[in-house]
Amino acid sequence: MILDGKSAAADVLDECRTAAAVLTAAGVTPGLAVVLVGEDPASQVYVSSKVRTCGELGFHSRKIVLPVATTQAELLAVVAELNADPAIHGILVQSPPPPHINEEEIIRAIDPRKDVDGFHPENVAKLVLEDPSGFIPCTPAGCMKLLEISGIPTQGAGAVVIGRSMIVGKPMALLLVSKRANATVTIAHSRSRDLPAICRGADILVAAVGRPNMVRADWVKPGAVVIDVGINRIADPTRKSGYRLTGDVAFDEVAPLCSAITPVPGGVGPMTIAMLMKNTLQAARQTAGL
Repeated sequence: MILDGKSAAADVLDECRTAAAVLTAAGVTPGLAVVLVGEDPASQVYVSSKVRTCGELGFHSRKIVLPVATTQAELLAVVAELNADPAIHGILVQSPPPPHINEEEIIRAIDPRKDVDGFHPENVAKLVLEDPSGFIPCTPAGCMKLLEISGIPTQGAGAVVIGRSMIVGKPMALLLVSKRANATVTIAHSRSRDLPAICRGADILVAAVGRPNMVRADWVKPGAVVIDVGINRIADPTRKSGYRLTGDVAFDEVAPLCSAITPVPGGVGPMTIAMLMKNTLQAARQTAGL
């Protein structure tokens, strides 16, 4: 089974559109601010996609593009302004920022009630505590929603997450081991001993390392569910763009072995934006005391 992220994301967005209309009729229009520092082409595409999706759902949005030379103090001032803006319920500073920006300080400066990326320490703590008032990072939340929509059970499953970042790996592991999912989780990484053997024990294998085609056929147990979070650009002179997108999993090798697998593109990617919209809707509701 190919896990179709586009179709699943469309379902989530339809729910958000309906809920946003009800909320707006009650006098609260969900608002998202997206801040981009610099002119990275990939980041520009991501930001434009988020703003466009806001418009399709009836959300209010602000797109703030700052020059690459923007200082830490100037960016913090923008965040402070958005924290104080009652029309903005969610704030996202596009990652990665230029090297001179301390991203950790920026994350901590965002009001945790508006941290729809789910990276603020307060929201990380709520994830650990399974407090539903917190915001879950969008990519792992999207992975879990995709499993749910596709009818893939996690109860008692052995899950392996390759990657330990705060953006995907660690929150993904926490969601899988939660009382709702009840999986038995192993977090693996580049320094894990005999990584292929660890992966072969997984009923659910999540690859989130950012290395093209790292997971090969002999890493995967027959019948496993494989979630490929990686989005990597590799050179391809046959394409007009000069590159193509591939995941962390060697799809053509691995797919015949799996019971289910996400493609790249069209798998986890669309779910990430859908869950960002869901988080923004949640922030608007909570701000309104609903």
